[in-house]
Amino acid sequence: MKLVMGVQVTMVERKFRIDVPGNGSVSAAATACDEVDAAYVLAHGAGADMNHSFMQRVAAGLAERRIATLRFQFPYSEAGKHRVDAPAVAHAAVRAAVGHANVVWPRTPMFAGGKSFGGRMTSQAQAEEPLAGVLGLIFLGFPLHPAGKPSLDRTPHLFDIGIPMLFVQGDRDALAEAPQYDKVTQQLGALATRADIDGADHSFSVLKRSGRTDGEALEEVLDWITVWTQAVTSAARETTK
Repeated sequence: MKLVMGVQVTMVERKFRIDVPGNGSVSAAATACDEVDAAYVLAHGAGADMNHSFMQRVAAGLAERRIATLRFQFPYSEAGKHRVDAPAVAHAAVRAAVGHANVVWPRTPMFAGGKSFGGRMTSQAQAEEPLAGVLGLIFLGFPLHPAGKPSLDRTPHLFDIGIPMLFVQGDRDALAEAPQYDKVTQQLGALATRADIDGADHSFSVLKRSGRTDGEALEEVLDWITVWTQAVTSAARETTK
């Protein structure tokens, strides 16, 4: 039980498994409070699994803001391997997780995305075939290019997505240098919203001399997600009237 804006909320995390067609099953966790306004399928990055402290903090912080999360393992991380899955396998895992989230939270505004590699795989899956019920994608440190090798080679599929995207990006992120990041978000136009986190790197860590803490930067990340999901949900409801 926790007080959020003067109101007591009970946060619950439930663990289970999700079948990934052709690739066995993977671990997953659903985190939510008493009442849910939206749900977010949160895929992990390449170097850390769904149980990484960043993933857990995001899930807990969003639950306090009435946004449920479903975290899941990609098959490679479930097997304890370091080499990431082939895109087709990763896409299948994303699609299976979204399908399960729709069952857990039916008729709830649904979003998908994730940290770095997880966000990129989700974007590719959406570009190939729309993810069921997903209103928008949320990227936490989208890896536009490898560190030290700025390019736009990873971005063409973003123009096939067709739904709103939130890019939550630290302005010290070595995997999204300003010239490339500025260009792709400008070209995406109204579909792209930028949440630039001042002083943060790819892991959303900030320098001590910035006068801010990592915790404060994460709160900014969570607040951006909350406000944006509310706006996208409201816009979607208006179009269905």
